[in-house]
Amino acid sequence: MNVSFPTLTRTAAEALVDQLVLQGVERVTCVPGESYLAVLDALVDTDIDVLTCRNEGGAAMMAEAEGKLTGRPGICMVTRGPGATNAAAGVHIAAQDSTPMILFVGQIDNRMRGREAFQELDYRAVFGSVAKWVAEIDHPERMSEMVARAFRVAMQGRPGPVVLALPENILSEPCPSIGIPRIEPVRAAPDPQAMVQLGAMLGQAKAPIAIVGGSGWTPEARQDLVDFAERFDLPVATSFRRADRFPPLHRCYAGDLGIGPDPALKARVDAADLILLVGGRLSEMPSLSYTLLGVPKTQQKLVHVHAGAEELGRVYQPDLAIQASPVSFAAVLEELDPPAHRPWAGGTEQAHVAYLRWSGEPRVLPGDFQYGEVLAWMARELPEDTILCNGAGNYAGWLGRHYRYRAFGTQLAPTSGSMGYGVPVAVMAKRMFPERLVVAVAGDGCFQMNGQEFATAVQYGIAPIVVVIDNSQLGTIRMHQEREYPGRRSATELVNPDFAALARACGGHGETVRNTAEFAPAFERARASGKAAILHCFLDRRAQSHARDHLAEAAS
Repeated sequence: MNVSFPTLTRTAAEALVDQLVLQGVERVTCVPGESYLAVLDALVDTDIDVLTCRNEGGAAMMAEAEGKLTGRPGICMVTRGPGATNAAAGVHIAAQDSTPMILFVGQIDNRMRGREAFQELDYRAVFGSVAKWVAEIDHPERMSEMVARAFRVAMQGRPGPVVLALPENILSEPCPSIGIPRIEPVRAAPDPQAMVQLGAMLGQAKAPIAIVGGSGWTPEARQDLVDFAERFDLPVATSFRRADRFPPLHRCYAGDLGIGPDPALKARVDAADLILLVGGRLSEMPSLSYTLLGVPKTQQKLVHVHAGAEELGRVYQPDLAIQASPVSFAAVLEELDPPAHRPWAGGTEQAHVAYLRWSGEPRVLPGDFQYGEVLAWMARELPEDTILCNGAGNYAGWLGRHYRYRAFGTQLAPTSGSMGYGVPVAVMAKRMFPERLVVAVAGDGCFQMNGQEFATAVQYGIAPIVVVIDNSQLGTIRMHQEREYPGRRSATELVNPDFAALARACGGHGETVRNTAEFAPAFERARASGKAAILHCFLDRRAQSHARDHLAEAAS
């Protein structure tokens, strides 16, 4: 049995870093600050990879991305006050995307608390509505205890972010370093009787469909789900920005419930008599503003499988609730026997054909640069294990529709819809997997929110390829303006730098792409350069109207 055991006396900062080592932490992102210099000093004596970022928002998003890719908490360290508030965007993403993450925040000397000291914040108040747990280390001897607890809270149930504040004076005080072995999260397993009931419900169904999403998946769990879908001839849709949870070219894949989904998929969900929702919450975006199923009672029978008991019945009241992690649930699906007669089988094939049609030929846009053709080229030519990263904007809707995420763990995109996400998470993904191709696609507005992390990539010899889609406007907001206030353009114009020149100024590789034919050669040159690269692609601003038409088509 694993037990905690006291070891030598260390400073609280050293005890913190000891815990990171014991928990298998390989890297930390940070923007340094004087409030936690003792921790930075303790990291010097370890093999932990410390990435110094340009802004705390980018650092937090990088840590969140590591949590997505590994299932274990990504670690970010920032200083007090403005450092913490800059990092809040990454914490919010981790909360809405159910990603394990720990944010360590330097804090004022706790003997000054309550005086509004320099950069003082009440972190429990600031982060209380987005983090799973927020605490401050008030006593040095509790450092090992609270760091270990942070790992467990971040991973168990519905995963999410934890924030720990570190008073500057506490970090230098002596304390015991407790050797707590690597923490593995407890995974809720399905009730056997509930699985029997699920089998009976599937046996009685005429038109079932599964919707998969959420976090906590593994390649093995994905394959278990695929095997189950094959045996049951069950159509499977993925939830918003969770497209890599099911292979897109599999005969059972019915498409992606993102923003502006395929009308045929929406109709299939409407017509279903049983929905098996696994891992996801079916929140505002994939549920079309909570209109897809009905709240609180769905029009279809609903089986909701989720690791967090608090999520079962929070929005939708299911006919059968199963508290189980995706891994535990998928592992026991092999115990279910498909009914001899599956009246929905023909519909599964039709659903896949409809997905292929919807995601296939992209529409022609005004101008010389055809974004849809570029995505089609990427889908054909990029390796299956390419990690594709993006933030938010109309450009991302094209990815959701036309790019096919063939391998597990290849989609890094925020379900929270946060802009500025693609560049920093591409830096992290390429740091973790230098042998794999990592591509970030970013709108011109999205890039400029955290594009400074391109300099971080250059500093550490990290080489993602960033494709900037420049239409000189904040396209999504402009689209909504045209719908709500036609002809009254306000606050959505952008005058942009030369992004290719910016890449070269940072020490990376830069290319300018003005037409479709230029893209593939530019991409190959960027890849061959071995450097962080930016492809500055000019999209005709009239293409904006086609994004509006796409949403109108999906809503019709």
